[in-house]
This record gives sequence, C-alpha cells and structure tokens, in this order.
Amino acid sequence: MELLIIVALVLSLLVVAGAASRHWQRSRCYLLDYVCYKPPDDRKLSTVAMKALFDRSKRLDAAARSSLLRFSLRSSGLGEHTYAPRTVIAGREDSPTHQDCVDEMDAFFHDDAVAALFTRTGLSPRDVDVLVVNVSTFHPAPSLASRIVHAYGMRDDVAAYNLSGMGCSAALVAVDLARNALRARWPRPALALVVSAECITPNCYTGGDRSMQLGNCLFRCGGSAALLTSDPALRGRAKMELRLLVRATLAADDDAHSCIEQRDDGDGAVGIGLSRRLIPAVAVRAFAANMKRLAPRILPVRELARFAAVAACQKLLLVVVRRRRRSSSSSSATNTTTRARIKINLKTGVDHLCLHPGGVPVIDAVKRSMGLEERDMEPSRMTLHRWGNTSASSVWYVLSYMEAKGRLKAGDTVLMVTFGAGFKCNSCVWEVIGDMADRGAWADCIHAYPPNSLANPYMDRSTDA
Repeated sequence: MELLIIVALVLSLLVVAGAASRHWQRSRCYLLDYVCYKPPDDRKLSTVAMKALFDRSKRLDAAARSSLLRFSLRSSGLGEHTYAPRTVIAGREDSPTHQDCVDEMDAFFHDDAVAALFTRTGLSPRDVDVLVVNVSTFHPAPSLASRIVHAYGMRDDVAAYNLSGMGCSAALVAVDLARNALRARWPRPALALVVSAECITPNCYTGGDRSMQLGNCLFRCGGSAALLTSDPALRGRAKMELRLLVRATLAADDDAHSCIEQRDDGDGAVGIGLSRRLIPAVAVRAFAANMKRLAPRILPVRELARFAAVAACQKLLLVVVRRRRRSSSSSSATNTTTRARIKINLKTGVDHLCLHPGGVPVIDAVKRSMGLEERDMEPSRMTLHRWGNTSASSVWYVLSYMEAKGRLKAGDTVLMVTFGAGFKCNSCVWEVIGDMADRGAWADCIHAYPPNSLANPYMDRSTDA
C-alpha cells in the first residue's frame, strides 16, 4: 500500500513537472535581431528648416512662431540631425498625397530596415509565420501588413496583423501580440516579424493651435523591425529573451484619455494635440499603475520588504500626527499633512532602463518619481537628441544606443518602458543571452555621444531665440 502511494506521488510529480516544462517551453520568446531605420541625409531637418516650416504656416502669428522656435531650441531636446518626410523638406507639407504617405513607408520597409533584417539574420521572408505591423495614423487598404507580405512574397498562411491608433506605446503591444501568436502555434516553432513605425507625412499640422504645433517640434521619421522566435533551436543565435511583459492603460480617466489626441482644430486642420501640462503627470501615474504589477515580479524580496516597511511606518506616523492635531487646541494646528513619496529602487531588480524618449518633460518626470540617476536617462535623452520622437520605434533606438555603447552584457536584464496616447504605459523585461556589440543606426555618430552640451548650435547665431 505504501509503495502504491509513493508511486502515485512520483507519477503526480512527474506530471506536474512535465506540465511546467511544457508551459516553460511554450512561453519562450527570443529576440533574434532588430534593425533601426536610418533615413538618407537629404531628409535631415535642421533648425533652419524647422524655422522655415513655422514661417510657412499662414495661421501662425509672429509671436506664435517665435514661441515655437524657442521651444524647439531650448526645450524639445532635439538636435540638428533628425529626419522629416520629403514633403516637409520640399515645403509642401500642407498638401501631402496618398502616394507621399506610401512612399515614406516603402522607403522604411525596403531601404534599410526590413530587408536589412533578413540579410543580417540569414532568414527568408518565407520563414515568417507571424507578421505584426504597427503604424498608428496611416492605415491604407490593403493594409501595410499586406503590403509587406506582397513585397516580400511571404507564404499564404502567414498570420498578418495590422495595428493602428495605438500611439507611441505600440511597440510593446506588437511584441505582446507576436508573443501570443507564437504561443498559439506551439509546439511547432515559429518566427515573428514585428515592424514598428509612424507615418509623419499626413501628420504635419499646418494650423494655428500651439498645442498641436508641438507635434511638429517633436515627431520625426524612423522605424524598426525585429525578429522574434519561439524556436529553442535558434536560442544560440538570439540576442535577448523576453522574460515578462506588463501593460496598463488609464483610458477611463478623462485627462489621461485626452492629453494626447488627434483632432480637428476647429478651422479644418487636423493634428495631434499635446498637453504639456497634463502629459508628465499622466505619464507618472501610468508608470505607477504599471509598476504595481511589474515590481513584485522583478524586485528582490529585500527591496519589497523595505518598501513595505517604509510605507507602513509612514502610514503609522500620519495616523499619530492626525490624532495629535485633532486633540490639540492650538490655533496654529492645521488639518493638512504632508506625505513623502516612497521611491522604489528599480535598479535592484534590473540592470538597465530603456525608456521611451517621448520628450524632456516625460523623461524628467520619470527620473524624479523613481529616484533614478542621470546615467539611467542618458540613452533616452541621446535618442531624443539624435532621432527625435519616432513614435513606437523610439524605444528600439534607445536599446540600440545601449548596445552601441557596449553596455549590454550576457546575463544583464533590461526594463523597456513605453508611453503612448490612451494613456498607456507598457513595459517588458529582456535578458541578454547573446552577443550585443552591434552599433546599428548609431554607427556613424555613437563616438560623439553623449556630447559636452545638448544646447542647440542655432542659438549662437539666432537673434529670434
């Protein structure tokens, strides 16, 4: 009888272990490689060209043009080498055609991103089982995903998805979708291509609303392509492994929902409205909502215990202070109390922070709220300076900066965080498992970063600023 019980227990343990092993294998997701798009030099948008763009806007008065130029010079965080659509370079941003939009996407798809990724990995477009494309504000028919399938002659059973309207945080939405699609095909190993970009051509605002003109100051052309796989046989060729992914959205809140919004300005001009007042605060709230679920899964017990202890002590102190004030008859007593913000030390759980470079205020707000160091913010600030906000693909340029600087070593963990309209905060943790020494799109300029100063050189010769 005892022998039967022991055998039953052993069999149960084997079943549980087998199930756990199958779940572990099914959950594997590896990043084989990625490529960030570097547009040609004739599409660079200098401050001089930016000033000309403001000057061409018939609905902006002199004061508004001067204000926007000052923002571009002093507060945007962008340098002199970001990229714009050819319509802007040619001075016809107010009348883009459908073909202009298609041409911007095709240049990214074919010139130096998707095609380059297949060349680098040695894989074929016909090896792709899952395709996810995210471009928020340009959604033609056939879709951009179908356009890639057609251009590269992919198989007729490829699962193609086209995401729109997801904003700057769409890169990790696309990764999440690709990972789940790979899981659905288990136990057959599969390969996913994730393409993240934004079409800037139809989104150059030509009206007189300053909050909508801010998009012209921040958003630039770019894009990324990444290959993910669930095939354990390809693990040895992979750069990173996806450990976990968490998504949070505050769209139920009015301020969060409207702080970044594509809308009509009332005069018939459509653009992206950005609230400089709301976005930093909303971004911190969304980050906090995301961290509530992420932190317990990445932080060591000692850090969680420290946080809980400090929070408990602070709560107890507040109770004591309030009781004393209620019992005090002093006329100087008040009913207000000040509660210090408790900061979680993220660096106890991850080695690197890969933060979406949405803008200087967002970067600064996350730094303050989490008590991070300037070195943690450096990759995001440098990406904003060199490339601008390239929407969903921006976070891949940040990762590329860290790789080009030689900061990513085997065993390191990278927390990737994206923000976007909605308002959304998505995060994931990657573990470096392979060689990461490629300079990618940063190859010709990484030696110059970080520069001694991020001050715009145009200020030295501009009397308007």
